[in-house]
Amino acid sequence: MSLQQTIESDFITAYKARQEIRVAVLRMLKTALKNRQVELLRELGDADVLDVIAKQAKQRKESIEQFDAAGRKDLADRERAELEFLEAYLPRQLSDEELAAAVDAAVAEVGASGMKDMGAVMKALMAAHKGQFDGAKASAAVRSKLS
Repeated sequence: MSLQQTIESDFITAYKARQEIRVAVLRMLKTALKNRQVELLRELGDADVLDVIAKQAKQRKESIEQFDAAGRKDLADRERAELEFLEAYLPRQLSDEELAAAVDAAVAEVGASGMKDMGAVMKALMAAHKGQFDGAKASAAVRSKLS
């Protein structure tokens, strides 16, 4: 079963169980997937679906920060609940130690010697662990390793 079919199945299950937040999140996700499908003019593969989910999760994280800064705990808590549902569909994120090990492996693979090789290291890291880490964290780890 594809990831998109899993989302559809989970939506139906949540709808029948009257799980309001989960239904709202999955409905929004289905809409985002449909918009992406129309944009690309083709059926979405699992990689495309994961990209959309990651984008939605990133939006939730940014919203949580803004709501916390504005003192809106109620809205931040709702966003956290939505983020939790979205993260269930994403691959497991690498821990800081695992990310450091992956960066070391990518640097060794590329044979990087300085900052000029950062792009090649990031490319190798993305190829090996796409969707399993935050780009900003990885960039900082690569930068500290190469400098």
